[in-house]
Amino acid sequence: MSDRVEVFSYEEEKAGRLDKFLVERLPEFSRSRLQGLIADGLVDVDDQPAKKAGQAIERGQKIIVRIPPAAPSGLIAEDIPLDIVFENGDLLVVNKPAGMVVHPAAGHASGTLVNAVLGYDPDIEGIGGEERPGLVHRLDKETSGLIVLAKNDQSHNWLQEQFRLRKVEKTYLALVDGRPPTPTGRVEAAIGRDPSHRKKMAVVSEKKGREAISEYKTVENFTEHTLLEFHPLTGRTHQIRLHCAFLGCPIVGDEVYGRKNPSIEIGRHFLHAYRLKIILPGETRPRMFEAELPGELQGVLQQLRSQKSPDF
Repeated sequence: MSDRVEVFSYEEEKAGRLDKFLVERLPEFSRSRLQGLIADGLVDVDDQPAKKAGQAIERGQKIIVRIPPAAPSGLIAEDIPLDIVFENGDLLVVNKPAGMVVHPAAGHASGTLVNAVLGYDPDIEGIGGEERPGLVHRLDKETSGLIVLAKNDQSHNWLQEQFRLRKVEKTYLALVDGRPPTPTGRVEAAIGRDPSHRKKMAVVSEKKGREAISEYKTVENFTEHTLLEFHPLTGRTHQIRLHCAFLGCPIVGDEVYGRKNPSIEIGRHFLHAYRLKIILPGETRPRMFEAELPGELQGVLQQLRSQKSPDF
């Protein structure tokens, strides 16, 4: 497959930035992707390789962009059933089960959500120019619930922008040990790598981590547990799990950031991405998607409700 070649002429009166101009002309690609093409020498200005992404361009200059086809990722398409909540020509909304890793990594070369999606729609390979086709956000292995995947570069870029601008509303349900300090609240605690355990994350100082903000409210109280609704305003790795632990009420079954001996044996942590509110590509009003709690988590709640005292 040959390179895609696009030719443009800059016709503005005032000089402009090369990368900004290309973002306007090629909206299906992110600015970082286009900057990468410039850095790789695939963009010419007046038949000379562009010097940098911020290069000034002037009226009458010709810009040629060569876009190579996505490199084969080496990922294997697998026939794995998917619980598809919604699908159109731009994206998939999938209800991911607990225990499924989102993308291949060390120790998880197959059986992932990406392998399953490629088996369902092979054309998604290479979307976003990465080896994680279509992904714009992630869920931990043991977290169940809604995840969205782009089916083309334009929707991938659109969805990335929605997440970056914090226009996506994500709602999680978490059963925690004990209770948070207040029934509702907001957590602002930066997250970074745990200095003692490099494979873990931790709440750290603002200088050593990235801003992380979550809002929560109590849904139901039990004798020794609380069901919380969490709204992460940022998307840091393990954010809700760490913020629950930071509040002194770790998520049930979270053996990394919570109790080593779970208070309830469910074989996973009790965290479910159950609602996603997002504006889809080409639309102006947000849509709401929901995924019910998996059966094993519903069973835990039913058991806890049966143990409540009448005057609780």
